[in-house]
Amino acid sequence: MVYNQLNNTDANMIKVYTIGNTTVIYTDAAKHAEIVIKNDNRNILPNEIDFVHNYFQRKLSDGTYDFEHISYLESPGLIEMSIIKK
Repeated sequence: MVYNQLNNTDANMIKVYTIGNTTVIYTDAAKHAEIVIKNDNRNILPNEIDFVHNYFQRKLSDGTYDFEHISYLESPGLIEMSIIKK
């Protein structure tokens, strides 16, 4: 999945995290960041989305990212959050 993400984005950095059986992939590019939350066994829970959102909002709190306007794409077992850089 990481190789697929690298091949299909303009990312200059990728970090992979795990929350139990849930994988979180953070990619950083020149004009945006993407956060993918993935679980092969079930749908992503709302509290997982909130946890990841809050974690990255604290981690990326230098004012570079616009957390007021995050776009979400959702499919079974997958959430993608797109954050524009200011």
